[in-house]
Amino acid sequence: MSLTGLSRVRQLYQNRGSRAKELRGDGRRVIGYFCCYTPVEMMTAAGLVPYRIMGNMREPITQADAYLETIMCPFIRSCFDIAMKGHYDFLNGLVVPHTCDTVERIYNIWRYYHKPSYSHFINVPHMVKYPSSYNFFKAELELFKKSLEEFTGIEITAQSLRQAIELNNENRAMLRKLCDLRREAPPLLSGTEMTQTVIAGMTIPAEEYRALLESVIDEVTTRQERPERKPARILIYGAEIDDTAFIELVEESGANVVIDDHCMGTRPYWHDVEVNKDLIGAITARYLEMIRCPRTYRKTPGTHQADLENRFGYLRDFAQDFNVNGVIMYVIRFCDTHELDAPNVRDYLQGLGLPVLHLEEDYSTAAMERLKTRVQAFTEMIG
Repeated sequence: MSLTGLSRVRQLYQNRGSRAKELRGDGRRVIGYFCCYTPVEMMTAAGLVPYRIMGNMREPITQADAYLETIMCPFIRSCFDIAMKGHYDFLNGLVVPHTCDTVERIYNIWRYYHKPSYSHFINVPHMVKYPSSYNFFKAELELFKKSLEEFTGIEITAQSLRQAIELNNENRAMLRKLCDLRREAPPLLSGTEMTQTVIAGMTIPAEEYRALLESVIDEVTTRQERPERKPARILIYGAEIDDTAFIELVEESGANVVIDDHCMGTRPYWHDVEVNKDLIGAITARYLEMIRCPRTYRKTPGTHQADLENRFGYLRDFAQDFNVNGVIMYVIRFCDTHELDAPNVRDYLQGLGLPVLHLEEDYSTAAMERLKTRVQAFTEMIG
């Protein structure tokens, strides 16, 4: 009997490449991609299976150091390391957006050593303030569409693209519905369960994910046992959290993780593509304007406080809507984009009266023990 609901989520989370390998064996083409800025709708419309490339916090980096600097983002180093060990041999291709310098650099290194059948680099503007950024990015996505059509031999029609957009929007809406269940006290599902559900969906086709999300929602809303109510209601802010070890640590330290803002959390699903006649333009607007990542420059005229409000006001909304009483900033070492924003994020949140714990660590489960005492002291202070 095939698994459904959270059991299937845990299975996919723990064996991330399993379904993609099955699909590859059945003749489907699987395209690995980095970051929230890759428009998965376009790959879905081309009949491809988008697969989010992730690292492995539990496996020591033993091969990547021969190719990459040790002061480079440990998440990217881990991704490349396990690729060199053959863990990503099931991928047919690679798509990399220019989100940060490290991700940009890994594109050519990956192509040189792994020689994927298909590869494409999407140049994403770093500023959203000017119309030229929108026009440039739209032209980049037109080139991406053309490259996908050339690789697959399949035309991405307006109908197929619209269907792919609507399917991914449906999945995002169901993820937001699940996330809304965390507003309650106690939340109906844990931060660990939510993150695993998001990650599971990044390893399977969008149509399969829709059925999985329906079963998860049905299970979570009807089950008798739910997470324990705890005094601390935490928002976790950071970059790549593709292993729930840290979230589990926080939840085991007397807290409910009720909302997040990181690359494997709300950022991929919080906003839809607003469907209109110009589908490429709609995708352009969603990915360029709606994803709140520090790699994108959003400075506004006026005071410093007005600038902070424009850049981080959504975090205030999260805190209010989910009754947050503490924030943990968990930043991977050498993640320059998040570290440069960290002082402003911390000051803004503390200005709202929220206690903030700022942590910086390597991308490794070995770091969890070092963080345990600090996290426990923080949650006890809130409680």
